[in-house]
Amino acid sequence: MMKKTIILLILISVISVASNLYGQSLQQIAYVNSNELLEAIPEKVTASNVISDLNKKYKEELQVIQNDYNKKYSDFISYQTTMADNIRLRRMQELYELERHINDFMKVAQEDIENQERILIAPLRQRVKEAIHMVGIEQGYVCIYDLANPALAFVTPDATDANPLVKHKLGVR
Repeated sequence: MMKKTIILLILISVISVASNLYGQSLQQIAYVNSNELLEAIPEKVTASNVISDLNKKYKEELQVIQNDYNKKYSDFISYQTTMADNIRLRRMQELYELERHINDFMKVAQEDIENQERILIAPLRQRVKEAIHMVGIEQGYVCIYDLANPALAFVTPDATDANPLVKHKLGVR
């Protein structure tokens, strides 16, 4: 009888310790959404507007170039049968050069927009990363999962949402 009581007490102690450890580990796991945090930074709106304006300017210029190409192509198609061979060849070469110019322009525009995104957005992403790191240390979290990572498929409902703390650290709402 005494042996059963001791075993029962040990079992209760193990369950108690395990549940305490389980509860503590859940308190040390948090999650954030770095995309949401990035969007909350006021400078992100300004950076996005700069990038959007640049994109708009490139699209407008591309439209001008394409309109010029379309007009020349349409004229070529309409009058090619009445053109002298040398003129037809020169116009075909001109169309080819315009096509190459359009492709080069689109490539340069894309590279410039991507470069501006890196220049303007990368420091903000770094700021979010540093704030998450500081919150993790200050709050004693074992880890903070980033919900913006598409590889993450599950977050326990008991995890702590650290977004409000990181937003406070960033000085945003």
